[in-house]
Amino acid sequence: MSELVTKEAPDFVAQAVMPDNTIQELKLSDYRGRHVVLFFYPLDFTFVCPSEIIAFDKALSKFKERNCEVIGVSVDSEYSHFAWKNTSHNEGGIGNIQFPLVADLTKKISESYGILLNDSVALRGLFLIDREGIVRHAVINDIPLGRNVEETLRMVDALQFFEEHGEVCPANWKPGEDAMKPTADGVAEYLEKHADN
Repeated sequence: MSELVTKEAPDFVAQAVMPDNTIQELKLSDYRGRHVVLFFYPLDFTFVCPSEIIAFDKALSKFKERNCEVIGVSVDSEYSHFAWKNTSHNEGGIGNIQFPLVADLTKKISESYGILLNDSVALRGLFLIDREGIVRHAVINDIPLGRNVEETLRMVDALQFFEEHGEVCPANWKPGEDAMKPTADGVAEYLEKHADN
């Protein structure tokens, strides 16, 4: 998975359940020109997965404000995704989430991103893809460990700040905080200014 960072995201064409509940073909490269958070989860109708999907859906307006699309993928069929979307939260469903869920029934997409576990299910891989289709950030969690949606937003902000200003974002950087020039003098200046923090 880490080998993908700085490289072109593996393209794919697959069936997906769209925000309006239609089943359509989704092609990743059609999202060029926008940032994309592509995240994988093990299976529909499980335990940690709905908490993540619902958390991404609750934050979806924040991603859209950043011209960033969110796409979920698992090894389930589009029909399983559809059924899960049309099952209420109190019955183990995810409700009417507003981003696409891609069906990776052949497991080829998960495999191409290096996160297929034992030829069975995808680990919790997340890939931040820039407007040119290049993977700029990747993180992988084992199945029991849910992801942090706020950290994903922070990474989108950091990438967009770098793209706009050319300055790099130090540890724990958040929008509105100092960044640093990518030079030895820029690093020294930043560290001197923040020595007491």
